[in-house]
Amino acid sequence: MDIVRISLLGLAGVMLGFMLKGTRPEYAGFITMGVGLLILGLAVGKVQYLFESLGRLKESLTMEGDYFTTLVKMLGITYIGQFSAGICRDAGYQATGAQIELFCKLSIMVLSMPVLLALLDTIGEFLS
Repeated sequence: MDIVRISLLGLAGVMLGFMLKGTRPEYAGFITMGVGLLILGLAVGKVQYLFESLGRLKESLTMEGDYFTTLVKMLGITYIGQFSAGICRDAGYQATGAQIELFCKLSIMVLSMPVLLALLDTIGEFLS
């Protein structure tokens, strides 16, 4: 049922922003940002449950904790970057949104390098 409330909130924000765009375009960006932050605030409960579940999953798996932490960091970078870039695009700053996405992609590549190197070392051990 939460998805219905969130969807209605998003649609109401879009309609309000659309109506204000003709008369007060400077407020349309603030409406979009406010609705986005409100939706993000409502999603905190879901994120908390997700982290609890990931913690239990981490305890049950036999892999190193560093890899799991890296995976969670990558997910966080992805969601935060997408959210921020979307707000920038809605406000009319497409270039800034693209730069945020580029930085997030580079950050994920940097985080993934130790995992990739460990994978290549493991493959090298099997081939030797």
